[in-house]
Amino acid sequence: MDARQLRYFVEVATTASFTRAAEGLRIAQPALSMSIKKLEEELELTLFNRQDRKVSLTAEGEIFLLHARRVLDDLKAAELEMAELKGLSKGEVRIGIPPMISAYFFPDIIRDFHRAFPKLKLAVHGEGAARIQRMIAQGELDMGVVAGESFPETLETRHFLREEVVVCVPPGHRFATAQSVTLADFISEPLIFYKEGYFIREFFLEALKDSEAQPEIVFETNLFSLVRALVRNGTGISILLRMVVADDSELVAVSFDPPLYLDLLIAWKRQSYLSRANRAFAEFLLARGGGATPAQLLPGG
Repeated sequence: MDARQLRYFVEVATTASFTRAAEGLRIAQPALSMSIKKLEEELELTLFNRQDRKVSLTAEGEIFLLHARRVLDDLKAAELEMAELKGLSKGEVRIGIPPMISAYFFPDIIRDFHRAFPKLKLAVHGEGAARIQRMIAQGELDMGVVAGESFPETLETRHFLREEVVVCVPPGHRFATAQSVTLADFISEPLIFYKEGYFIREFFLEALKDSEAQPEIVFETNLFSLVRALVRNGTGISILLRMVVADDSELVAVSFDPPLYLDLLIAWKRQSYLSRANRAFAEFLLARGGGATPAQLLPGG
């Protein structure tokens, strides 16, 4: 068994397809199939169910996947740390950021980080918070911005920003002149809302869990620019972070009663090695956001 076989196995398990895995790995499918078959023979176990061109993990395969990912993570960490000791690190940060946050909070952060660390490469992936957590767990991202209070034990998190969630209405709406709006009054209106997996939706539904009333959702989208446009033209009202509507003269932001605040955190896989580049970005973000101090960063600090 070698690292190549493990990478091949994880790719097939992730894509649930020998064809897609071969394309992603840029190898011939027969060579991939042969490698997996050899791995199964070495283990004396069947790792995949192969029926009607569908591929799924067996119970043994599910268990082996956990070990394979752990081994590959350790190998990557060792390579990174050894490269940094020799001064050969490429200095890349792969981070996932929800689109609403990336558009309004991160442009200045990214600009200033690049000015401070011009040799470090920053690759930003715009994803929903749930997807970001999965990508960190699978090693597709080094770090990510997540929201809320409850996270899996596999994640290490540090708080960097608290932002108010506000009701967003057009100027002529009855809420536009209100000092604040209750949750009950808000959900009595036609709502433009976000799809499942989007961080602000999950946050709001959690705040609403004790309410017996159900929101009247007339349209769902994860495009927050479309949300703003539909609120402007009177299709419905919605919620946004205050930073998103702060300079928008065509929309009015109204606080909830009581106010709702969303906590934003930077997250990475617990007990994983953080490269110097990743630590530099996390420390820079925490310093700018006013969250945890750099000394509070774990591992590799």
